[in-house]
Amino acid sequence: MGPHDSTNPRHELVIALGDPAGIGMEVVLKALGSFELPHELQPLLVGCRRSLISTHARLQQQTDLPLADPAALRIDNQPMETSVQPGQPTTSGADAGFHWLTRAVELLQARKARALVTAPIAKNLWHAAGHCYPGQTERLAELAGRQRSSMLFTAVSPTTGWRLNTLLATTHIPFSQIPQALSPDLVRHKLNVLHDFCRRFTTTPRLRVAGLNPHAGEAGQLGHEEADWLLPLLDQWRCEHPQVHLEGPVPPDTCWISAARAWQHPNQPGPDGILALYHDQGLIPLKLLAFDAAVNITLELPFLRTSPDHGTAFDISAQGIASPESTMAAIQAAWELS
Repeated sequence: MGPHDSTNPRHELVIALGDPAGIGMEVVLKALGSFELPHELQPLLVGCRRSLISTHARLQQQTDLPLADPAALRIDNQPMETSVQPGQPTTSGADAGFHWLTRAVELLQARKARALVTAPIAKNLWHAAGHCYPGQTERLAELAGRQRSSMLFTAVSPTTGWRLNTLLATTHIPFSQIPQALSPDLVRHKLNVLHDFCRRFTTTPRLRVAGLNPHAGEAGQLGHEEADWLLPLLDQWRCEHPQVHLEGPVPPDTCWISAARAWQHPNQPGPDGILALYHDQGLIPLKLLAFDAAVNITLELPFLRTSPDHGTAFDISAQGIASPESTMAAIQAAWELS
């Protein structure tokens, strides 16, 4: 089947296959083979058909999990000039993944498809191939003509059904640059984005902002950012949004405790959204709680983008043992939230 056969754009998810040496093709074939995804879903894969077929043949020998058959999938075929083996990353493979992402956005916008799902890439190999972006998120913002975007992680607890939402105020920047990057305007903007997202699920969300310093600054004894501008900003935001319950700045070491309880135990109250001020502050508790269930969502683009919350896993990509759970969650989230 060709990529332009008759479909309903509102049922179509465009899926970019990521780095061909990683687990992207494997987890996509496993996820699309699942019986748990919506039957109306019409995936359009962007990548190398030959590599996808060889991945499918290998997986048939390695796993008993159901697999999607490439012969039955719509693939926008973007062949690679040189073959790439699983677990053997190359700059040419990374370059292919970069161009597959670009092509996927072109198709999504031209076809007015429902959303974009992206498999993982290796940022260092993108850089080695001459594509100097912090990650896929920043390339997507450029392709969409947006000055900025937001990175949010969402996960639904398989035990309780409670949804954990964490938005990052800053993303892929060195730790030493975080205090300079944070500003009242930035935090206000990210709070607004988090609020808008959480209102998809409740009209009066409970939000929480993590502090930057240990003990949220300990009244200026362990850092000055909270007292200087974060506390006044949050007080002003509360006045402007009286219907929202906003906590913060909360000491980072306790900020996720009630979220962990809500994730693990039924009928435990947890925040609807947490704003983390930097990447690892938000991602460490999230991955401890919800590694297989978490989905990376890019907001503020003219389309919704989701991605599994894991990397290329080059070390296991030839073994057929990669879990498709996060990719299934990414596909489900792209369907439900777009």
